[in-house]
Amino acid sequence: MTMSLQEISDRLEIQDLLVAYSYAIDTRDWDALDQVFTPDAWIDYTAFGGSAGNLTDTKKFLAEAMPMFQSFQHMVATSKVEIDGDTATAKTICHNPMVMPVGDEKVQVFYCGLWYVDDLVRTADGWRIAKRVEEKSYVHNMPGIGDS
Repeated sequence: MTMSLQEISDRLEIQDLLVAYSYAIDTRDWDALDQVFTPDAWIDYTAFGGSAGNLTDTKKFLAEAMPMFQSFQHMVATSKVEIDGDTATAKTICHNPMVMPVGDEKVQVFYCGLWYVDDLVRTADGWRIAKRVEEKSYVHNMPGIGDS
């Protein structure tokens, strides 16, 4: 399959967008998400017990929930992207190790595996995610839960 220069450019821009999300989350820069999502985006983190709602609600949820973790990394890879003009869909693997204090100066490292399922739109400011839904694949060593 031969891609046009526009499709190559779109794919690179979408890949950069997916990476920008990970960096925003991992650096706790919730306002950077304004450059990742559309203002009316729907974001669903319920697969792991999180919130579902608009961008404002999601940023509030993250600001309240994420301080319980000492650190984390969202490693994204193998995105399947399908572009149709000014819209696109993507499904991206994420491996997410997280470090959580468990008392007595001890921490527990656990891992979440998931897919981000995204609807994207081209805007005047570039590609943005209009809808993101997390799909759970696995959890390993989560405090209070173990493996699932």
